[in-house]
Amino acid sequence: MKHASKATLRFAAPRLLAALVAGTALAGPAFADTVNVAIVGEADTFDPMMSTKDVVSIVTQHFLETLYTFDGSWAVAPLLAADMPEISDDGLTYTIALRDGVTFHDGSAMDSADVVASLERWLAVASRGKGVADKVEAVEATGPLTVEIRMKEAYAPLLSLLAFSNSAAVIYPQETIAETMTDIVGTGPYRIVEHVPDQYLQLARFEDYASRSEPSDGAAGARTQAPDEIRFLPVPDANTRVEGLLAGQYHFADGLPAESYDRIEGAEGVEPMLLRPFGWPVFAINHKDGLLTDLTIRKALQAALPMDDMLYAAFGDDNFFVVDGPMYPEGWAWRSEAGTELYNQNDQEKAADLLVEAGYDGTPLRILTSRQYEFHFKMAEVAKMALEAAGFTVEMNVVDWATLGQQRNDPALWDIYITHSPFLPEPALTDLYAPTSRLGWSEPEKDAILARFTTETDEETRRELFGQLQEKLYEDVGFIKIGGFNALMGHAAGLEGVTATPWPFFWNVTLD
Repeated sequence: MKHASKATLRFAAPRLLAALVAGTALAGPAFADTVNVAIVGEADTFDPMMSTKDVVSIVTQHFLETLYTFDGSWAVAPLLAADMPEISDDGLTYTIALRDGVTFHDGSAMDSADVVASLERWLAVASRGKGVADKVEAVEATGPLTVEIRMKEAYAPLLSLLAFSNSAAVIYPQETIAETMTDIVGTGPYRIVEHVPDQYLQLARFEDYASRSEPSDGAAGARTQAPDEIRFLPVPDANTRVEGLLAGQYHFADGLPAESYDRIEGAEGVEPMLLRPFGWPVFAINHKDGLLTDLTIRKALQAALPMDDMLYAAFGDDNFFVVDGPMYPEGWAWRSEAGTELYNQNDQEKAADLLVEAGYDGTPLRILTSRQYEFHFKMAEVAKMALEAAGFTVEMNVVDWATLGQQRNDPALWDIYITHSPFLPEPALTDLYAPTSRLGWSEPEKDAILARFTTETDEETRRELFGQLQEKLYEDVGFIKIGGFNALMGHAAGLEGVTATPWPFFWNVTLD
């Protein structure tokens, strides 16, 4: 039985923290029960349904949870669901039993009505939810702790989508759900205590948290709530994150530049954490509006880019990058060479001929980027020189990461924005392939391949179809992978139990 009324969780009124230095760094000795985490910028929303930003995923996974998650081998595992779902033989019906005794931060008990309302909102507003919404017949409660998802057609990536913390299908209390979420109430091991924008987000242990009992394995299993508090500090400057880590102001720092590896490795009291392989930088292309709606101009862009030079400028050391065209690295089941003869052409003369063929009139190619991920900006600088050599007029718009996140939603403001993605266990989690993404990449043959890929259940056939999708990506220049890279993070030597993941979490860490 749900409580008749619910207390509303709101952000507490800001209070001055004397330890804050320059709005970000914590000076002096740290409390042993508080973990201070330097992230690349402000999480501009605490509603992860509405964002695909990694910084939002990193923060919100501590207080909002999904039905499923990923274990240490990137296999889907239950979280708020009691177990893996029962799936009908035709692959159209998922019956999901929910855990009993899960409590929201407002004191109410989670039940099937909360889950149905949350999933319906996810299908309506989240980019990844909207990508699958037309395939969902209904989401219904079939008991107090049982939910049924009925599909119009089989959809192989569904469980991976429900497990992903990015554009996430998180579960809210039914009563708090609105088009714009102002009350952030979750089931996670930590709850929001205080948020001062651009300074800190303070989370405290949720005393009524219902942890799973299985051993911790990646994000699956027990969440032990080891720290009393976790404090996320937005530190936009990468060098400031490095110096703060070395000075002991931060126990963990994300998104560190490759050139800082030797300093961190050689310093006492800190340790580097290298994720290898991590992911791929991408030039996201505007197919909805502007210059790059012309395929021939997109081909000129693709021909001109010097991937070797861009990656070297971004990372400086080939231990941190690989010039590699396939969308997945060596050793992954999804790796394919299809279409990669069009990768890293570095041919400005060919690009110039294509611009003439397209009747290019000198309209500026607008590149939207940020320096909070310094390697994005460095790649953009090299790309600008190569593109100008090919005959493009290039306009760089360098903004903070939060502004980039806003502007990329308006197709009138950009032709390319620069971002990156970790290598994801399921290709369909990369929403750039979908016509519903902010890129708007829709091409009949590609769309048909993607539809077959997501409805096919045989793994070997799915791998073949993904090769076809990758080939179409190169032929139609849907978006541009620059290469592969390794990511550097760092932590205090006394911080134990940090899992090496693109979205680090801290509920299981201990601090000496």
